[in-house]
Amino acid sequence: MLTRFTNGYRHLITTREMSKQRSAKNEKARKAATTTDNRSTGPVVYDKDGNVAIKIQAKPGAKCNNITDISDEAVGVAISAPPTEGEANAELTKYLASIFGLRKSDVSLDRGSRSRQKVVTVTGITTDQVLEKLKVEMQN
Repeated sequence: MLTRFTNGYRHLITTREMSKQRSAKNEKARKAATTTDNRSTGPVVYDKDGNVAIKIQAKPGAKCNNITDISDEAVGVAISAPPTEGEANAELTKYLASIFGLRKSDVSLDRGSRSRQKVVTVTGITTDQVLEKLKVEMQN
């Protein structure tokens, strides 16, 4: 506590210092975020909810459904449905669910419904499993 005199009046000024210690809970959360951020490179990452987010470069109107390439920016996916009235988006989620062996409800389009650059969210699987299954499908 600090006392200051101004114009004959006495003013009390209270100062409080912030604690320099971090709580264990905050420290664990910070380390987990750092660990997740270190693994967050490439087209397959964890989103803020803990689900897997896949960056997709869609190629609608192809002869058959296929994984064309896996780069650092996105996973190239050829889709046989035309890009009209959401048909290609529905076919994309159905195709990815079949690759991962999941229900269609576990695969959803997060962003890019009217764009070729899309983000698909997948629940119930890890990033390593997603990458492995995408590579196997690309080889076929």
